[in-house]
Amino acid sequence: MTSLFARLAVTGCALLAAAGAPALAQTYPDKPVTIVVPFPPGGATDTTARLMEAGMAKALGQTVLVENKPGATGSIGATEVAQSDPDGYRLMIASLGTFATNPYLQRNLAYDPIKDFDLLTVAVRTPNVLVAAKQDPAKTVAELVERMKADPAGVTFASSGTGSSDHLTAALFMQAVGAEGVHVPYKGGSAAQTDLLGGHVDVSFQNLGAILGYVKAGELKALAVTSEQRHPLLPDVPTLSELGYPTVVVNSWQGVAAPKGLPTEVKAKLNEAIQASLKEPAAVSKFGELGFEVVGNSNDAFAAYLGEEMARWKDVIEKGGIQAE
Repeated sequence: MTSLFARLAVTGCALLAAAGAPALAQTYPDKPVTIVVPFPPGGATDTTARLMEAGMAKALGQTVLVENKPGATGSIGATEVAQSDPDGYRLMIASLGTFATNPYLQRNLAYDPIKDFDLLTVAVRTPNVLVAAKQDPAKTVAELVERMKADPAGVTFASSGTGSSDHLTAALFMQAVGAEGVHVPYKGGSAAQTDLLGGHVDVSFQNLGAILGYVKAGELKALAVTSEQRHPLLPDVPTLSELGYPTVVVNSWQGVAAPKGLPTEVKAKLNEAIQASLKEPAAVSKFGELGFEVVGNSNDAFAAYLGEEMARWKDVIEKGGIQAE
């Protein structure tokens, strides 16, 4: 008899749990949803989150908050989100580095970008631009490469830090052209741009939106873009692909993810809200002004793309012997 009661109790608990999951999903969200940005305010990731914030709130019928949790190329915030409850109330938007390169640059990384997250979408992407200081003699990529081959220690490449997207793009470029330059890492993109504008370093690969104003004002020279085709905001600037370097097609991107294990119905509501936010006219207009292309791909497409990106940058990092500081 005791055994029978025990079995009935277990069965009852299981039925309650099964009934409770859909009920919870149907009421989602009944409190604010937080998007964690694992970087300081003001950067591309933060800007993307804040442009999505209003559209997501409208679609979900609930407040959406953006929380900055910076540190260690996004790994501090990513770890915190990965260890959160998979209930749809804590999301993350992060860049290529957090998702695709940290696993190969940071020892003992406390999260796995594939196993620990439900990948929702690549929200936006933007190419990098190879820019030269106004004082630099190079007017074309050919002239720059010629100088690199003649004097490998004579060309300095600024980046926002070792292992950053701009550093890895420079490493990929050097591997493609078969010539070396001197990597000069800074603590952040603004510091690198300041020294580039002052002529203290020669060249850099920078996100399009970050340097567009300087290029338009003639304060920096745009030698090439890393997109597949020429960018409409810089129509006179060639792609590296058309200049003979087809492997140097690079996009910096921002992806949205949640802790692994989201209920199906919650995931569906989040996907719908995210896609709606990316189609809001005000957000689309602002993204375009900043040089971002809206992607908004599916969960499966994001997972496939991340796999490709991880394999690609792993190869670049290993060939270049790159280690995080």
